[in-house]
Amino acid sequence: MLDFKFALVMLSGTFIASASQIILKKAAQKEYPSKLAEYLNPMVIGAYIIFFGASLCSVYGYKGVPLSLGPILEATGYIWVAIFGKIFLGEKISLKKGLGLLVIIIGIVVASLGAV
Repeated sequence: MLDFKFALVMLSGTFIASASQIILKKAAQKEYPSKLAEYLNPMVIGAYIIFFGASLCSVYGYKGVPLSLGPILEATGYIWVAIFGKIFLGEKISLKKGLGLLVIIIGIVVASLGAV
């Protein structure tokens, strides 16, 4: 049986992981004096720490979310990354990308109806 508190924790983890990916992308767009500085800078280290916390949210969420519903909740990350990319990176959401997101949303709805 689905416990909505745990589902909310998993969704929060997906949201946080998506934010971490945007931070990593922003860090990758900068120039660094060396390869070591590229990987050992506050943005990258912070993003990986945030991503680790998001992973813990997913693990904890599985305490009250059926295994069949977990990947469906994790798929919302694609939506968050597209939204964050538009807002923080100025990326365009093309018709093709928009249709892909629509298919993901429909898939989440259809799969969740059968998973609960």
